[in-house]
Amino acid sequence: MKHGQLFLIPSALGDVPWQTWLPAETQAIACRLTHFITENAKTTRAELKRLGHPIPLRDLAIEQLPEQLTGAETDRLLAPLLAGHNVGLLSEAGCPGVADPGALLVRRAHELGIRVQPLIGPSSLLLALMASGLDGQRFAFHGYLPVRDPERTTRITELEKESKRHRQTQIFIEAPYRNAALLQALLSTCRPETLLCLATDLTTPSESIATRSIAQWRDMQAPNPDRRPTVFLLLSASNSSS
Repeated sequence: MKHGQLFLIPSALGDVPWQTWLPAETQAIACRLTHFITENAKTTRAELKRLGHPIPLRDLAIEQLPEQLTGAETDRLLAPLLAGHNVGLLSEAGCPGVADPGALLVRRAHELGIRVQPLIGPSSLLLALMASGLDGQRFAFHGYLPVRDPERTTRITELEKESKRHRQTQIFIEAPYRNAALLQALLSTCRPETLLCLATDLTTPSESIATRSIAQWRDMQAPNPDRRPTVFLLLSASNSSS
């Protein structure tokens, strides 16, 4: 039997019409599928409703990824593909498999000989890097930093040193309700000449993207990213002209 295809479907970064951030072909593919694997089932139902899926949501097969994805559970989730069904994989926001638990599922799909097809759509990390003006040739994504000090301060200092040593843009995120605390930690820890970009509410009407040196951020009233999805990008000033 021919295997189905695993489609990686980007999700919205904010509450906006799908036409503003998703190509029509991606929307059309998503609306043809009846099987989905998702990071968050509730979010996916809202996303499919936003996309105008023609089938009632209650009639769709939507499986949520467990917090601990075992080998047996992975194979169970991929079983419809082995039975010939096409399946869509969705993250809670942005691109599946990028800062997302779906990556393990995709890896197993490759091992089983299932075709994986990524679809075009928004990635907050890539959009932020594009708009930052920082080094787009060498960059690294570090996920979440430690929440508490002294671990958080130590990690920020390490990232700043790595940026200088590797000539590399450092990218990281935080839970929106902790954004303000992370920003203050960056302003108090980093060297004055280090560059920091804040990319907030990407693809939405309230989008805000700005790159300044730490000294400039300190001298001005920095934007308040509290409870607003934000990507943080940091680059040692010695690399700013690379």
